[in-house]
Amino acid sequence: MALTAPSRTSPVRARQDADGMAVASFVLGLIGLLLFNAVFGPCAIVLGTLAIARNTRRRGRALLGLTLGIADVVLLIVLLTVNHSVFWQFGG
Repeated sequence: MALTAPSRTSPVRARQDADGMAVASFVLGLIGLLLFNAVFGPCAIVLGTLAIARNTRRRGRALLGLTLGIADVVLLIVLLTVNHSVFWQFGG
């Protein structure tokens, strides 16, 4: 009988954390399209990548959050290039 160190989190808890990261990635990516894309975009990318790496059950939501995070960063680059600012508005 071998002694092993107890794990800090159970597999169920780790899966729940990954599912929460997938949802957070989606929400941050969605909000980042409208507000603070310089902050929310990279956060969505990191959380989506971590959720996928930890085998979330909400893989689609994690991929969508990852995609929205990338869109946030692309939007930021376009705004910096075209307007020389990080803000965008409708109309003239």
